[in-house]
Amino acid sequence: MLFSRRLVLAGLLAGAAMPAAAASVAPPEGASASGKAMPQPPAQAARPVGPPPFPVPEEPPLELQDYAEARRQFRTHLLKFGPAPEAAPPLGTPAGARKVLYRGGAAQELELIAWIGEGKPSRAPKPAVLFLHGGNATGDGHWQLVMPYVEAGFIVMLPSFRGENGQAGNYSGFYDETSDALAAADYLLAQPGVDPGRLFIAGHSNGGTLAILAAMTRRFRAAVPISAGVDAWRYFGRYREEIRFDRTDPREFVMRSSVCFGRSLKCPTLLLRGTEERPFDRNHQLMVDRARSAGISIDHSLLPGTHNGVVPGAVAESIRFFRAHGA
Repeated sequence: MLFSRRLVLAGLLAGAAMPAAAASVAPPEGASASGKAMPQPPAQAARPVGPPPFPVPEEPPLELQDYAEARRQFRTHLLKFGPAPEAAPPLGTPAGARKVLYRGGAAQELELIAWIGEGKPSRAPKPAVLFLHGGNATGDGHWQLVMPYVEAGFIVMLPSFRGENGQAGNYSGFYDETSDALAAADYLLAQPGVDPGRLFIAGHSNGGTLAILAAMTRRFRAAVPISAGVDAWRYFGRYREEIRFDRTDPREFVMRSSVCFGRSLKCPTLLLRGTEERPFDRNHQLMVDRARSAGISIDHSLLPGTHNGVVPGAVAESIRFFRAHGA
């Protein structure tokens, strides 16, 4: 994200016209803002040239093993340790949110911050949405993006992840962060007033990437990844400075690539992307084809907008999709 990602996020964290949040995510895997017009991103910085510093398969391999089982057998091998690659201030509590601490990680080894919005009280259990933010830091602007869920009657949780905003934990690039997302899902499910049979997941850009991996690990009612990446080789080929794991081990890339585990999706899924951002590529279609070959309900659609600008419309579309699947 070398480009505007850091600058856009900075504006978002400061509470600027929400857009930023999503942008910080990574163009190959979408993001967005509130309903307001978003600022134009600054000119892109130079990107790496030449082939990636790791072998790239002509086609991502198809894994027949279930992703959840593969995760139980795999441990990422980090060679670099440190916080997430976005500098950001400590987290407060945005208007309309309740700040909570949840235990992140596969072994619940970290205490991480999340925001929850519950809306109007209800005697009947409510559907819930776990929304995973874009970029590698959390800001108030991200919260503004999820307010439509609260207004639509959902309980919504927006978790931060390891190493973000001065919190503990080592950034791993989509792997251990998936463990945090799964832990957040358990926390949300245990909240009073949540209907356990109506837990949904969505996310933008980097958060969309995590949403797919989480939906391949445990069952949600439905999933809507927005501007999500499915191919770790492609992502880390563009953002090489974010590689913290052993890049000589192909398995590290496989375990971060949902395209390899298309048959592992455990709920109806809708992939969304903006008409003005990078298009669905052949590996997105490959993941769709692999999921459908296993009888999984999955579809993809384009909505008007840029990587960031598509978010408000995508959130609205996700609400329609969730309602069509029992919300």
